[in-house]
Parts: sequence; structure tokens; C-alpha cells
Amino acid sequence: MTIEEEIAQLKKELTAERAKSARLEGELTKERAENSHLRQMLEEVLRRLGEVEGKLAKDSHNSSKPPSSDGLGRKRVSLRKKSEKKPGGQAGHPGHTMKMVETPDEVVRHRPAVCQHCQHSLEEVAGRMKERRQVHDLPKIQLRVCEHQVEEVTCLGCGQQSVGTFPAGVMAPVQYGPNVQALAVYLHQGQLVPMARTCEVLDEVCGCHPSQGTLLRWVQEASERLATTVEQIAAWLRVARLQHGDETGVRIAGTLHWLHVNCTSWLTHIAWHRKRGRQAMEDIGIWPRFRGRAMHDAGSAMMPMPGRTVCVGHTCFEIVSTWPNRNSRHGPPRWLTICSRCTTPPRSGVCKGSGAYRQ
Repeated sequence: MTIEEEIAQLKKELTAERAKSARLEGELTKERAENSHLRQMLEEVLRRLGEVEGKLAKDSHNSSKPPSSDGLGRKRVSLRKKSEKKPGGQAGHPGHTMKMVETPDEVVRHRPAVCQHCQHSLEEVAGRMKERRQVHDLPKIQLRVCEHQVEEVTCLGCGQQSVGTFPAGVMAPVQYGPNVQALAVYLHQGQLVPMARTCEVLDEVCGCHPSQGTLLRWVQEASERLATTVEQIAAWLRVARLQHGDETGVRIAGTLHWLHVNCTSWLTHIAWHRKRGRQAMEDIGIWPRFRGRAMHDAGSAMMPMPGRTVCVGHTCFEIVSTWPNRNSRHGPPRWLTICSRCTTPPRSGVCKGSGAYRQ
């Protein structure tokens, strides 16, 4: 083979290698593009996984979630320390042991009919009490029906007829009395027994069969009768020197509402509202006219009013000024409050001196 033929052969092989290199470079570029796309997808999956893990890791201890959202599987770490005391009643505790009553409602005597030795009859022989024991129990619970009859009487003097009148509250031919209504309202409202189960308890225990609609009417009637009492409690709370306020979310007919509570050591006022902020507090009517000291989750949801004394933790201070904060990025506009020890509003919502807070 001549030199020219070898050069031609080498050029042909070089061209083939260059074509092969170009094809491989194209495939490599395509694989790099695919790898870049897969890398982006992996980063997105990891980011979403991190968000999900972060949400799952949050509970009532490290976030604002309520304890009811922790679930049954989450282990709660008790902060209580092991006590050196033995379990059971402690020394000096008065206790609440059942005691015998002096005048029982019923006395049942148990005496032998014949002598245990000679079998002689003891019916006519007087005995004496050897020992006594008492059983405290409930009587048989059943409805007691009281019939009211109105009589018509003819006067012997003028011959006219006079008719009696039914007592107040006796309005239907057959109805339940006030004691049954009070028990039903207490079970449903006081003990928070569901409506259907309240009717079931009354049926099984008392033998009465009120419907859920009847129970709802009893609750509404009780609410109307207690309206004056509730207003009096609110009036007493307005003039209290110290009170606590809080709210929690409840669902009424599937819609989120807020249950607001204002209380002292002796009084408790509960009201529900569609909102949880300033409008709800003004509609309830306790905070706008309250001038004492108040505690509410370290003051975070207190309606800011100049001149009011507020306790944050163990520190009390007087609010001297409030102004709206329209730069809040989360939720509706907030209120910033400054206490009497500060001269400039804190950016974080917490003052260093005594406890100005952000609502």
C-alpha cells in the first residue's frame, strides 16, 4: 500500500471517529439534560418531603396547634417528677369515708324464727339489736304522674257555675314536668351528653321518651330564662378587679365559631361569636367597660385600650398608647401595644422592659 493510500485510509477512519464522537457528544448532552431535569425533580421531592415531615413533627408542644390535634399515637412526655410519697391517702388527709346516718329512711329487722339450739319458736320473744349495717342506694327511678283536674261548681246562692284554673305551667293535656326538663337540660348542657344519647338516658333510666326536638325546645326555654342571670354575671365581671379571658374554636353547623370565656374565681361567662378579635369582644360587651387587671395567654389576645392595666406573665403594666400595624404579612392587620416603660414600639412585639405585646 502506498503512502497516498495510507493517508486516504487514515482520513476515512478519522472522519468515522469524528462522526462517532459527535454522536456520543450528542447522547452525552441529552443525558446531561435528563440528569439536570431529574435533579430538579429530586430537589422538589425532597423539599416537599421536608415540608410534610415538618408538619408531622409539629404538635402542641412546639407549635400553636391545640393538644387535641396530637392524636392517639403521639407519646406525651410528663413533666411531673417522681414523688417520694406513697400512693393513697396521705397523713393528715381528712378523707371522705361513708358514715352511718342516725335516722335511716327504712329499717329492716332480721331475727331468727326458731332457736338455733333447741328449735323452739321465738316469734313471741322480744329481741334486741345486736349489730346494724346500712346500704346507701337510690330508689327505683320512675315517672310519677300527677293529674290536674279542673272542677266546675254551682253556687247555691245565685245558681251560677264557677270553674277552677290549672296551675301555671300546666298547658297541655299530657306533658313532662319541670324536674324531667331540668334533668334533660343538665345532662345535655352541663355534662355535654349528645342530644340523642340524652334522650336515650332518659328513656332507659326514667322511662320517659322525649324527642330531640322537645329536648332542643327545653334548652332554648332554659336559655331564655337564664338570660337575666347571664347578663348579671357579665355586669359583675365588668367591675371585677382581676379576671381571665380566653377563646377556643368550635364548629356550629359545620362553620368555625369562637367560644369566648371571661372568668374570675367565682364567676364564669361563656359566649360564642363568629369572630375572635376586637369585634367579638365589643359585641360580648365585657372588655370595653372593664378597667381592672386581666390575664389572657400572656396578654396576646387582649383588646388594646389605653389606660388599662394588663398582666403579662408575672409583670403588670399600664397601656399608654396603641396604633394599628398595617404591615402584617400574615392575616388581618394587627395592633401593636406599648407599655408605660417603653418609649418606642418593639419590632418583635415584645418589649424588653415589662412586656408590651403584639395582638
